[in-house]
Amino acid sequence: MNRLPFPLLIFHVLFAVFMLAPLVVVALVAFTDKGYISMPFTGASLRWFREILNHQDFIDAFYRSLALAGSAATLAVLLALPAGMAIAWHRFWGREALLGLLLSPLMVPQIVLGIALLRFLAQIGFTGTTTGLVLAHTVVVLPYVLRLVVAGAVGFDRSIAHAAETLGASSWTVFARIELPLILPGIAGGWIIAFITSFDELTMSVFIAAPSTQTLPVKLYAYITNTIDPLLASISTVLMAMTLVLMLIIERFYGLDRVLGGKS
Repeated sequence: MNRLPFPLLIFHVLFAVFMLAPLVVVALVAFTDKGYISMPFTGASLRWFREILNHQDFIDAFYRSLALAGSAATLAVLLALPAGMAIAWHRFWGREALLGLLLSPLMVPQIVLGIALLRFLAQIGFTGTTTGLVLAHTVVVLPYVLRLVVAGAVGFDRSIAHAAETLGASSWTVFARIELPLILPGIAGGWIIAFITSFDELTMSVFIAAPSTQTLPVKLYAYITNTIDPLLASISTVLMAMTLVLMLIIERFYGLDRVLGGKS
């Protein structure tokens, strides 16, 4: 195994510390026994983790964010799968324009996108509704799914599908038993990234969420504008722990390199 040059190793270590230090500080602050954010603190306590149970609005917003992220990620996969396969495997008029259109949300500032979606949802009567939020989040996360689906489909050897068709397999059989399993890592990776992106989405959601449909990031943003206490750190720590557990489960049963890298 080739070793990294010492200066490059130092750079990677410092970069990792720079990225992880804020998360570590937030996790430590969550265990303070003070009624305010204090670092360092003299005594550790689970006070602010128990306090989460006294805020039903945060718990409701958490479940709402889970449902919203799962729905948006699933809908994005259903839209990106046929589009990605067509873009990766076929050459047709308008192919580049279609790809650019589907990836365009990545190039539009979130504030501009939020205002545009608010105007559009108002025109069709979905302002402040759960359906409107799902549609808006699907637009935002669709490019992430599409890019991984296209990456997985481009690496697929089409001669395998052609051989199956030559032997009499139907188009559906080829898709369900050959094509889909081989590009599944890209689909799974796209779904996971879409889920995380949707769950964490704030800027655009602020514009289109009603008080009854506020997601957890919007609820936390509204809370922090009025109060700053360790409750925010405890909620953030719980979310980080859940994310870590999810990553460990994926690594144990499937492999992060296959899911996030789109490798078959």
